[in-house]
Amino acid sequence: MKVLILAGGLGTRLGEETSIRPKPMVGIGGFPILWHIMKIYSHYGFNEFVVLTGYKQEVIKNYFVNYYMTNSDVTVDLSTNDVTVHRTISEPWKINLLYTGRDALTGSRIKKAKKYVGDEPFLLTYGDGVSDVNIAELVKFHKGSGKLCTLTAYQPEGRFGALDINSQGDISAFKEKPKEGGSWINAGFFVCEPKVFDYIPDGELVTWEQEPLKHLAMDGELNAYRHHGFWHPMDMLKDKNDLNKLWKEDKAPWKVWK
Repeated sequence: MKVLILAGGLGTRLGEETSIRPKPMVGIGGFPILWHIMKIYSHYGFNEFVVLTGYKQEVIKNYFVNYYMTNSDVTVDLSTNDVTVHRTISEPWKINLLYTGRDALTGSRIKKAKKYVGDEPFLLTYGDGVSDVNIAELVKFHKGSGKLCTLTAYQPEGRFGALDINSQGDISAFKEKPKEGGSWINAGFFVCEPKVFDYIPDGELVTWEQEPLKHLAMDGELNAYRHHGFWHPMDMLKDKNDLNKLWKEDKAPWKVWK
């Protein structure tokens, strides 16, 4: 199965970081978060990617076009113009970099990948979130559901501690950042059948999370894979700093590869 990654948004809440690069190229431990996401999928044997680019797409293209040399130790002899490559890091990836427009919304970007997917199921996620979700189990769960689309559902922690208070004002318990009222959110990491493209109207202003997913749900074709492990988006500068801290301390739960 091919892996579609939405990588075209502006990422305005990351401030100066995204004034010079698209959000998926913001770094964690010296590598773009996009690279981390691809490493997760590659760990489970999914190595063909369709990266749906938009804003500052040239940064993503340049990164992968020059990936081999950037991640190699080289000797450059200027007197002979010879370049000798020593140790290098390579990946078994085939990457299709598809420019889907600067201002297109998520559904519109996905629709433009139809010709790359063909009549096969595909994986889909956002280019700004990492997780330790077991992709193999996710795919197995999707196949068993018989649905057209499965999304990974996650129960986030609340922003504040919670208090259990009785009618007299006595506090019986304090909970540090409890789960938010049992609610589940869309964490990406989708598995889709090719028929989902029929749910995405033509045009540049189609949001995947609106009409397409809502209609799939109404038709009983949307399934949820509940993930109880780690998931973290990179929406703000604090998120970037938190993820970098985990990586630096060798405590990154999403690093499922060796």
